Amino acid sequence: MNELLTHFKQISATGYLFWGLALITVLSAIVVVTARNPIHSVLALIGTFFCLSGHYVLLNAQFLAAVNIIVYAGAIMVLFLFTIMFLNMRKDDEEAKTTTAKIAAVIVGGTLLVLMLGIFKAAQVGTYNPTTFDNKTGLVENLGMQLYGEYLLPFELASILFLVAMVGAVMLGKREAGDRHF
Repeated sequence: MNELLTHFKQISATGYLFWGLALITVLSAIVVVTARNPIHSVLALIGTFFCLSGHYVLLNAQFLAAVNIIVYAGAIMVLFLFTIMFLNMRKDDEEAKTTTAKIAAVIVGGTLLVLMLGIFKAAQVGTYNPTTFDNKTGLVENLGMQLYGEYLLPFELASILFLVAMVGAVMLGKREAGDRHF
């Protein structure tokens, strides 16, 4: 017990923030999985994404944190909410889960848990060296230098692919004057 108290005295404010965010992240993720109402599940998933963005800020990856909030907590979650609202799920439409499905879910979940524990046990944990630490690691400037330097060709090919996909979506969505409406 005395060792535990000395360990907690050595934790800085950043460590407390990390453990607080980690606790909230895990609790939100549990609510995502166990919530019966899909709207509550989506809202808990948004909370999980915000906590993960807090972890990104602690890792000095501000750009990644902003992109996580904008893309996932913003756009993707709005898409999920609209999908859930359009489905208009009712209690009578839900099928009862069979016992075999529950047993299969427990077996698959247990197998994944054992695999994850094995991976974490065998993983090499990196250490923090203050003399070689670069505080500009996660900033946009370094990302831009990488994208427009070493990875210029894949970046441009991805932009062409996105352009072709947008043109294809517009062409598929465009209706002609004589087309039937389905």
